[in-house]
Amino acid sequence: MPVEVILPKVDMDMATGKISRWFVEEGATVKQGDVLFEIETDKAAMEIDSPATGTIRNITGQEGVDLPVGSPVAWIYAEGEAVATNAAATPAASEAKDIAKPASDQAKKLDEAAPVPRESAAASTEGAVRATPLARRIAREKGLDLAAIAGSGPHGRVVKADVEAAAAQPSTSPLRGGRAEGAGGGISSSASASQPPPLAPPLKGEGDDAILRLFEPGSYELIPHDNMRKTIARRLVEAKSTIPHFYLTVDCELDALLALRSQLNAASPMKKTDKGEAPAYKLSVNDMIIKAMAMALVAVPDANVSWTESAMVKHAHADVGVAVSIPGGLITPIVRKAEQKSLSAISNEMKDLARRARERKLKPEEYQGGTTAVSNLGMFGVKDFSAVINPPHATILAVGAGEQRAVVKGGEIKIATVMSVTLSTDHRAVDGALGAELIAAFKKLIENPMAMLV
Repeated sequence: MPVEVILPKVDMDMATGKISRWFVEEGATVKQGDVLFEIETDKAAMEIDSPATGTIRNITGQEGVDLPVGSPVAWIYAEGEAVATNAAATPAASEAKDIAKPASDQAKKLDEAAPVPRESAAASTEGAVRATPLARRIAREKGLDLAAIAGSGPHGRVVKADVEAAAAQPSTSPLRGGRAEGAGGGISSSASASQPPPLAPPLKGEGDDAILRLFEPGSYELIPHDNMRKTIARRLVEAKSTIPHFYLTVDCELDALLALRSQLNAASPMKKTDKGEAPAYKLSVNDMIIKAMAMALVAVPDANVSWTESAMVKHAHADVGVAVSIPGGLITPIVRKAEQKSLSAISNEMKDLARRARERKLKPEEYQGGTTAVSNLGMFGVKDFSAVINPPHATILAVGAGEQRAVVKGGEIKIATVMSVTLSTDHRAVDGALGAELIAAFKKLIENPMAMLV
């Protein structure tokens, strides 16, 4: 039996993905472990290996098309194994291409699908509801019971079209088991099976219409949201809606830190590179902020936590996420155990993480998790701002620009380089006094930076 190649879930929040590039063609011979294609998620691009050795056939996953996680994109046949010729009507292809076609036509195509996944028989005998991941997610969002929806896919698999049809016509949707009941009575199993309700075409939301009516037709351009922007929007709404934020702002004097940074950079040894000799490291102010935040969390361990409904997660190390702007959005690669690393190690690691983030080459473990985060807009001249907490973090530090300001010292007005920082805090996990203790520890390290070297 052919081995099914599926679109894998490579990101915790991933519901759909795009194949950005195939490395093999129809009919190519592949070995287990060979790279088959590159998958583009909302945050990164990853190469996917072949799960078996054989000949790749029936490639249905098209480049650049959003596909649900878990959907088949190709099959690998062993030598001499008969090849099906009509696998193009798999759920992945149908959901990507035929979403606007009547469900009856879609069901007819799906019933002709060729290779059946290996787990099909086991799932059927266990009585489990077979459904694509996308169908499960939509049903969960709409509060629908998958067991009450008749699947039009192979072996009764519930696909996206079935869930949308059930949501559009709840009183007449075909029920699993052959009968649907509405306000006026029942519908026979033959009628529901042979004449499923047609799919409604995608409709623009009322909110969109209300906004577009405010502008003259032809005076704007509609740019569809990509997966990254959708994920950012969803996570920010969830964070701001469910996390009780409060904010603490302090001003930090930077002159001592800037002087130490200059001395350390001047003392950097030279190393050989492809382009000649270059300094082994070049520290930025942000590198020193990362280190200070990590050490502050270690000094105030009760603030180095994550909230869960059942328990407080108290972390042994400070894993600091750093917001990096990339085309279309941002991502937060993580410096693990930052409190244990030297400033030069943090600097070189961040340069590598930021470069690969912009190339979308980060691995999931390099941007998932963390215990806090730093967002620095000082290079844009922003004086101060408040950042939104990114779960599972309980804090995030928003860093403004360092600028010369008049300060009072010993009763006299003097000039100092001052940076405003704002700590956003999850009040469920960190109370006001504890948050104040944390930001005070950070300020002390920034203003006495030699402490970061010992």
